[in-house]
Amino acid sequence: MLTTGLDLRADAITLTKVVCDIPSESGNESRLVDAIEAALDGYDHLQVLRHGNTVVARTMLGRARRIVIAGHLDTVPINNNLPTHFATLDEEAAAADVPGTRVGEYLVGRGTVDMKAGVAVALKLAAELEAPIHDVTWIFYDNEEVEAEKNGLGKLAAVRPDLVEADFAILGEPTRAKIEGGCNGSIRCDVRTRGVRAHSGRSWTGVNAIHKVAEVLDRLNAYEPQTVRVEGLDYREGLNATLISGGVAPNVIPDECTVHVNYRFAPDKTLEEAEALMRDVFDGFDLEVRDRSAAARPGFDADIARDFVAAVGGEAYPKYGWTDVARFSELGIPAVNYGPGDPQKAHADDERVLLEDITAVEQGLHSWLMGERA
Repeated sequence: MLTTGLDLRADAITLTKVVCDIPSESGNESRLVDAIEAALDGYDHLQVLRHGNTVVARTMLGRARRIVIAGHLDTVPINNNLPTHFATLDEEAAAADVPGTRVGEYLVGRGTVDMKAGVAVALKLAAELEAPIHDVTWIFYDNEEVEAEKNGLGKLAAVRPDLVEADFAILGEPTRAKIEGGCNGSIRCDVRTRGVRAHSGRSWTGVNAIHKVAEVLDRLNAYEPQTVRVEGLDYREGLNATLISGGVAPNVIPDECTVHVNYRFAPDKTLEEAEALMRDVFDGFDLEVRDRSAAARPGFDADIARDFVAAVGGEAYPKYGWTDVARFSELGIPAVNYGPGDPQKAHADDERVLLEDITAVEQGLHSWLMGERA
């Protein structure tokens, strides 16, 4: 049995803390990946493979159906100086979010919600469940929090599609231990305005590109985001400026300004339809698409998905943020989100996961994979 790194015999809450204590910002996951690979290699019922910084562990029991349970290992950047309001949670809480800190009914720290608690539950169950009723492929991958082209799950699917084949997939993204179906899509683009550079002392000889951005912002303020019902779930959309840049020097009229816009769209739209809407909103402006990820429909028309909902929660909710359920949906695999933590605390200064969420997800997955019913 394993003797290094992660002890997968620990309880899920302890294991969550250990996983959170290993920093793994996007692009720097290798230390955690090494520990996970070494830990899973200690179990004879698992076939363990590695592609880059993605680890796959799967049972080969010859079951009629195969389930993928996946989770990303990267986090957004660590916050080493938490704001003073964080102290309202507990005056003894840590001044940095790695290592994680247990505070009352919470585990606090970077990644506790997004999504190392879900990863820890998956690791524990991968080690523990030697004979589930379905074959299971456990996937732990890198670079989910950055641009789509770096996504470890996407890279794995491109070179080893056989390793992601399944009848159903579960992403351990934070859902407050409830089931969230599908996900919104995301398009990010730069909207540029152009002018003529000049000395600010003779501003009338130039054209101010920053001033032209006012029209871009007016269109964003006037836009009314929709709430779209898809297969019984209501998905809220959003169209927002998230970055703005421009200017050369304090005494120079700027000749260019860029507004970065993010459109989160409901799964009733294709990528092409979502992009067409953005181009219509910003008609007349220079628009460059920088990144785009498809939405995913809920997928509850699959009987195995309905069985999972009935066994674990009995009710499903929409996922507003983008997750890799969209990637599985594009592969024709129905997928849902199910993991510990409040998604509103993902990436937050006071990121924290409720301990009972960790236990609930562990018990829910364990019971379903072992064919148990309450």
